[in-house]
Amino acid sequence: TQFDHPAPEALLHRYNLSQVQGIFYRASEMTLNAHRNVPGEYKLLIRYLKLFQLMTYIEGDADHGFTITIDGPTSLFKPSTRYGLAIAKLIPALLHVTKWSLKATLQSRDPYSGTIKTGHFSLNDRCGLVTHYPPGKPYDSMLEASFAKRWESQKTEWVLEREVDLIPIPGSVMVPDFRLVHPDGRNFLLEIIGYWRPEYLRKKFAQVRKAECDNLILAISERLNLEKAGVTVKNLPAQVVWFKDKLSPKAVLELLD
Repeated sequence: TQFDHPAPEALLHRYNLSQVQGIFYRASEMTLNAHRNVPGEYKLLIRYLKLFQLMTYIEGDADHGFTITIDGPTSLFKPSTRYGLAIAKLIPALLHVTKWSLKATLQSRDPYSGTIKTGHFSLNDRCGLVTHYPPGKPYDSMLEASFAKRWESQKTEWVLEREVDLIPIPGSVMVPDFRLVHPDGRNFLLEIIGYWRPEYLRKKFAQVRKAECDNLILAISERLNLEKAGVTVKNLPAQVVWFKDKLSPKAVLELLD
């Protein structure tokens, strides 16, 4: 197997980044401010927050920016190395965002006295660090990619857009998968729910109810056991379209027209 030697500059970038990442193992709390960014960058950041399963509280909107409070590993009842690693993994993702600043509260135990010392660490978009993460994938899942590809063959005036509005809700933010726009001004947001974990379903349905969005369409897989997850579409403030293996553009268009 041939080994591709990393370029000296790339190696230096990784070293500098890892030094900063290690600091967050001692974080008790982080406050991240992201502002004046395109919606796609916010969405990418929020995807990574979910991917790394970080405990967050999110305030704000796409026009004024977001303030994201993240619990650090030392805030847990039992400090977790795995959670500290998840915090560290977020930093390369954050470097894909154009405008941001971060402040962290750090806690460490004095090796001699045993007392807890508190410190602070700040970082912003002018830090000069370079990410090794590739840009975000255009789609979160094969379901989304398949739906978008099949939409291209539809003869319709409805335009499918990938960049969507962020919907702020108390303590979080909802990021639908697509926007559907008609030349006459009508528009709908489409969220595809094909993921099966019960806790995900409960969180997603709670978000939908809190969002109070009157132009939201939910595409829900018939394979999901909603009853077992403790959720129901009854009185859900959204239109619902069901699908089995793949979401049909025609089914969505029938709902629109």
